Amino acid sequence: MSEPVAYVDEMASWSPCALLVVGCGNLLRADDGVGPILIRHLWEGGVPDGVRLVDGGTAGMDVAFQMRGARRVILIDACVSGGEPGTVYRLPGPAVEELPPLSGLHTHSFRWDHALAFARWLLGEAYPQDVTVYLVEAADFTPGGELGPAVRAAMGRVLAMIRDEPAFAPDELTVEFTADGYLRLDAGPATRYFPADAAVVLDKDDEVWLLPLRASSSGGLLLKQRNAAGDRSVLVREALRDNVPVGSRRARWDGGQGALRIRRNANR
Repeated sequence: MSEPVAYVDEMASWSPCALLVVGCGNLLRADDGVGPILIRHLWEGGVPDGVRLVDGGTAGMDVAFQMRGARRVILIDACVSGGEPGTVYRLPGPAVEELPPLSGLHTHSFRWDHALAFARWLLGEAYPQDVTVYLVEAADFTPGGELGPAVRAAMGRVLAMIRDEPAFAPDELTVEFTADGYLRLDAGPATRYFPADAAVVLDKDDEVWLLPLRASSSGGLLLKQRNAAGDRSVLVREALRDNVPVGSRRARWDGGQGALRIRRNANR
């Protein structure tokens, strides 16, 4: 009699993550390997807590199961649409979800676009609310070949965009309060956390909170560009009155509260 086989529910053991990055494609076919190669570059550069990397290869079914527990998903793959090699297309997940044909379906024909539609059905309310797909226009699928120059350059651009995601951003950053009542933010965190250039300021005893608004029409304070680099200034004196903590201060983005929390005490 054969030994009994223990089946484990692997989905139940996966921990939640802020960002799941999946690279799809075939490493052995030149430009088709852009997704998995990008994943390797991310791994070599260091991955912060809350980010999970997956080499999706060509197994679309696995991609669907990997999405469980992720708040945001980014998927990268090569494509052939007739465009210039190296062109990067950024698409919202729902726009490219496609159910596979039920007749003659097998795992080898189950693609990542099928995986997105299948995962939405499989996970229900647990399906990630934020899914983005990056497609890189490929030109060469030669077995055993390497990434072409245009596709390699495109991969670098996508890498930069992914590393600029909030989940990759350091928790701590430095801001500056000026004597005339402005708060100055570098371009990176300003663009990342306040894309509408509008915010609300809250005075929280030993902290100042800056909360983003969806649009400038919602009111609040405007973040104005102050130099060519894209750094921003916001006049917080109106909210803090005479209680502006002049000088450089440490700050951190609190994803749970959706706020940039700035310490009043420079020594803390």
